[in-house]
Amino acid sequence: MVEEISNRDRLNWRLPLYSGVGSTVVLLLLFLRGSDASWLHILVIGPIFCFSCLILLLIAAFRKRPLRCLSILLTIIAFLVVSWALLVNENALRPALRWMLFSQRYKSELLAQPASANGELKHLQRDVWGWGPIGPTIVYLVFDPNDSLSTAAKSRRAGQFGGMPCEVSRVQRLESHWYAVTFYTEESWGEHNRLNCSGSGG
Repeated sequence: MVEEISNRDRLNWRLPLYSGVGSTVVLLLLFLRGSDASWLHILVIGPIFCFSCLILLLIAAFRKRPLRCLSILLTIIAFLVVSWALLVNENALRPALRWMLFSQRYKSELLAQPASANGELKHLQRDVWGWGPIGPTIVYLVFDPNDSLSTAAKSRRAGQFGGMPCEVSRVQRLESHWYAVTFYTEESWGEHNRLNCSGSGG
């Protein structure tokens, strides 16, 4: 009888592992869909998962199975820790992941553009997020044949750099000659806005 009870109440390390792996897979797939898709994880998937685990935790506690309670608690912790780590690094992970999978398509589309008459670098809108009173924030893929943006990417500082119409908040190097450039919120390339990103002066 004691042996049967101990078999039923045991620590299951697979549950936290599956939780962490599942959270990683779901979030990476959401990153591929777009920048705003991660809110689905925060507002829907995460709460449903945690609420379900809490119900299982209460059932295990009611049945006096402390090791099963610990397994479920570790499962929730693994889910939250992995989700937090990925979401905090979303702005670095999403461009790298999308570049790894779709770079050939991006490259062919961008290189097909004619050269700019005013010396601006070839660019293509690649990501956008924000809505309502906050946003949008736009990320452009930029082809820089001379790698003049490499210093800006290394310094990770905001600034106005050659071949771009206005100050930008971030430059990220994807590979030689290819960069992801993040504009400030509500600024876009080719539009006359607060930072005069049309490059037309004034």
